Amino acid sequence: MSPSRAKDFLQCPLLFRLRTVDRLPEPGSLATHKGTVVHSVLERLYDLPATERTAQAAVAMLPGQWEAHREKNPAVMELFTDATQVEKWLEEVQDLVRAYFSLEDPTRLEPAERELLVQVETSDGLLLRGFVDRLDVAPDGAMRVVDYKTGRSPHPRYIEDALFQMRFYGLVLWRLRGRVPARLQLVYLRDGRTLTHDPRPGELESAEIRLTQMWHEIEDCARAGEFRPRRSRLCDWCSFQPQCPLFGGTTPSIPDDGLARLLTARRPAS
Repeated sequence: MSPSRAKDFLQCPLLFRLRTVDRLPEPGSLATHKGTVVHSVLERLYDLPATERTAQAAVAMLPGQWEAHREKNPAVMELFTDATQVEKWLEEVQDLVRAYFSLEDPTRLEPAERELLVQVETSDGLLLRGFVDRLDVAPDGAMRVVDYKTGRSPHPRYIEDALFQMRFYGLVLWRLRGRVPARLQLVYLRDGRTLTHDPRPGELESAEIRLTQMWHEIEDCARAGEFRPRRSRLCDWCSFQPQCPLFGGTTPSIPDDGLARLLTARRPAS
């Protein structure tokens, strides 16, 4: 289970099923492509010597990263109506890259890891895995987990939802390295805000219990062959409305191989 798939199930079990079990293709959106390009620039920024990590250098990387992304994802061009829209979109990407420098000074940072794959198996046999945008490690071993977001920072009432992903990473790193990360940090480029949280062992243990319970719910849905849709404001941005009965769509039959893959994903606890 990854934090993204866990959030899918919390948002809507049918969304989880169509992505994870059916593996239906999605057209993507300009917002998701924007996030990918910005992340690629910020990741490669730290390949430069510290003194050269300037906003100008980061912006100079953008054309190459955009070209590489377009070659890998040619369908992205179908989301634009004309060349003017492409130009405006790239200006927005550039603004986000520049915004990063108002939040952190990369000349003073030396990340230990970037785009780090982390995975661990819980005592219940559930494999947790995900990619950490950046991991900073202090001389005394204290860890800071950093995640870049190209959207706006959340309203205070939604902060717990925002921290769900970071607690997931904190839990996995704790189990892997035997030390609770000192800080979880979300960097919101759209409105130039940073959300930080210093986790405690107890809350990470609670997160592990919650994830295990969630996986049991997923298994129950799989055995029953029923993943019910859940309506929310996020439905407006869902690409699976044609497959959702809440919008008059027709949900396809669950593929047997997808169910089998899901039900064998967790190893029994020894």
